[in-house]
Amino acid sequence: MSKVLIIGATSAIAQATARIMAARGDALILVGRSEEKLKAVADDLLVRGAERVDFTAMDANETGKHEPLIGTVYEMLGGLDTVLIAHGILPDQEASQKDYDEAAQSLNTNFMSVVSFLTPIANRFEEQKHGCIAVISSVAGDRGRQSNYVYGTAKAAVSTFLSGLRNRLSKSGVAVVDIRPGFVDTPMTAEFEKKGFLWAKPEAIAKGIIKAIDKKKDIVYLPFFWRWIMLIIRCIPERIFKKLGL
Repeated sequence: MSKVLIIGATSAIAQATARIMAARGDALILVGRSEEKLKAVADDLLVRGAERVDFTAMDANETGKHEPLIGTVYEMLGGLDTVLIAHGILPDQEASQKDYDEAAQSLNTNFMSVVSFLTPIANRFEEQKHGCIAVISSVAGDRGRQSNYVYGTAKAAVSTFLSGLRNRLSKSGVAVVDIRPGFVDTPMTAEFEKKGFLWAKPEAIAKGIIKAIDKKKDIVYLPFFWRWIMLIIRCIPERIFKKLGL
C-alpha cells in the first residue's frame, strides 16, 4: 500500500490515475476546488478498493494554505510516499495576450501554485529520503507556439523547475517525474471540435503515469510518440518555425 496525495484530483486524468491506485489498495488524500466533486470521486475510489480516501477542498491559488495542508496530510496518513500534482487551467490565448491580468492568472495557477506545493513537499521528501513526486506538465512547454504560448510558458517553467528539483533530490533517493501529455480528450479540451488520431483518452494517460511512477522515470511523454513529435518540432529552425503559424 502506498500513501498518496493527489492535487487537482477532480481532473479527468487525475481521476483515471486514482482509480488505478485505488484498485491496488492505496491510501489516498484528494485535493481540489469542489467539495461536491471530491466527495463523488472519493466514494467511487472506496468502492474500487482504496485503503482509505480523504479529501480537502481548496483553490490551488490559496498558497498560504499549502504548507499547513502538507503537514495535515502527514499526520492523517502517518507519512507520504507519492504526490501527483494534476491541477491547471487552459487559458484563452487571445484574452491572455491582450490583458496582463489574464496572463498572470494562468501563470500563477499553472506555475507558481505548483512551486508553492512542491516546496514543502520536496523538503519533507528530502528529509525522509524516499518518495516520488509526479507533476503533469505538457508538451506545450517544449516550444513556444503562437496559439498557446502563455500556457506553454507556464508548462516550460514547471519542467525547468522539476529538472532542478530532480537534480537536488536525486541525492536523497527521491524521484521527480515530469509527465508531458500531448492532446487529451478531457472536459478542459471540450471546445476542440476535431479530435483525430493524436488525441488520447484519460485512461490511457493514467496507465502511463502509473508506469512512470512505478519505474521512477525522469521525463515521460504520453502517449510515447509525442517524444518524437516534439523532437522534430524543437529541431525546426526559428526562421522557419515562425512562418508556420502553429
